[in-house]
Amino acid sequence: MDPHDYFALSQLYAGYAQAVDSGDWDLWPEFFTDDCSYRLQPRENHERGFALCTLAFESKGMLRDRVYGIRETLFHDPYYQRHVVGAPLVRQALADRFECEANYAVFRTKFNELSTVFNVGRYIDSVVRTPAGLKFASRLCVYDSELIPNAIIYPI
Repeated sequence: MDPHDYFALSQLYAGYAQAVDSGDWDLWPEFFTDDCSYRLQPRENHERGFALCTLAFESKGMLRDRVYGIRETLFHDPYYQRHVVGAPLVRQALADRFECEANYAVFRTKFNELSTVFNVGRYIDSVVRTPAGLKFASRLCVYDSELIPNAIIYPI
């Protein structure tokens, strides 16, 4: 793999984490293609080949709708989140597409509380070249624990 491509891929992963940790939710959909797929799925379902996901969005428009929901319609205790993302492992590199995986851990901090581990797993991604740079065509977040908080509000 070309070192410039790997640097761009690493910047995509780092920029994504910074965007979803910043709370500037308008940034999140811009990491994806228009016809993207974003899914959050428990490891057990993924390994057994079950399609059931905790969250599933099938376009940038659906991601923007989620942003609207975060800001305008979902009521929850506010919290900060912080992503720690491993270096992307490139499984396949084609001229216009990369198939990648990366481990992640998300920590959550509620006001006046200690930080806790919120969600841990791996990203399974298809990344494509676009005129605007590398974008996620699909992002599958496979989380390890069968137990999750009663709601996942912000993107993983």
